[in-house]
Amino acid sequence: MKDEILRLLKGNVEGFISGQEISEKFGVSRTAIWKYINQLKIDGYEIEAISKKGYRLISSPDILTNEEIAGSLNTKYIGRSIIHFDSIDSTNNKAKELALLDEKNGTVIISEEQTMGKGRMGRNFISPKGKGIWMSIILKPDINPLNVAMVTQIGAAAINKAFREMKIETLIKWPNDILLNKKKICGILTEMSAELTKVNFLVMGIGINVNLDEGDFTEEVKEMATSVKIETGKSLSRKEIVSRILNNFEVLYEDFIEREDIEKTISICRENSILIGREIRVIKRENSINAKVLDIDNKGELVVQYEDGKRENLISGEISIRGMKSYI
Repeated sequence: MKDEILRLLKGNVEGFISGQEISEKFGVSRTAIWKYINQLKIDGYEIEAISKKGYRLISSPDILTNEEIAGSLNTKYIGRSIIHFDSIDSTNNKAKELALLDEKNGTVIISEEQTMGKGRMGRNFISPKGKGIWMSIILKPDINPLNVAMVTQIGAAAINKAFREMKIETLIKWPNDILLNKKKICGILTEMSAELTKVNFLVMGIGINVNLDEGDFTEEVKEMATSVKIETGKSLSRKEIVSRILNNFEVLYEDFIEREDIEKTISICRENSILIGREIRVIKRENSINAKVLDIDNKGELVVQYEDGKRENLISGEISIRGMKSYI
């Protein structure tokens, strides 16, 4: 009922709707309507109430609910079902749980905070309440498990494109990090349930430091991580970022899944790569080898050349990459 009243208010932003009109429309008492209006105010909605005129929505909070995001989506199925939490241990954990219960393709799990957010290789991911984007997308592609790494790069390309549309010049650290001013603002963690030649489902976790402040980061993390707010000096709409990401993701994802076309994704990753042309260290388990990044090939593999002249194509997920002297 609360969501239905909200939709009604959103559809009448130019004028007031009387409590009697809302009461008759939904078949509940005016006292019940008043209670739902108060609940919306607690959620952060600014609603003007004037005797004999009714209610009018003044402004909406930057919360990541279906009601706040759906209106900006032009997707067919990505994000058309958004399951929102105020707090959760990990959106990836919940997404995997729901995928096993046959939650539909394209469903997005999103939370205002994570208490046990995680990155690659079991690292913790700082996820404070209301300041970032902590979400996971359930995907059920009919692809060979060997090609799952490409989906991660589709995610990176979609996120980078979304920020570029907002005039924020982010770069991609192959294959799953987004950087701003050479510091990480976003990480992607893709997890898979698969058989030998079949993917049952994927869960793509996306964590973005949008409006975090300096005090939200530990001293250790500050060396390599930042937020969009810190780097640009202004707060951004998380709702806008989410909708842009989902819109861009579906276009690139469908190119790959339906037409086996990864060209646009690779082009974005290549043109916005922070690694190509750089000297890096390739870390494989306990070994660290100096190399120069030459390219990202048409399969999304990173092409490097070692100091002895040998070239190698690196596959997403098999290595860690660090700059020669720092994170990048």
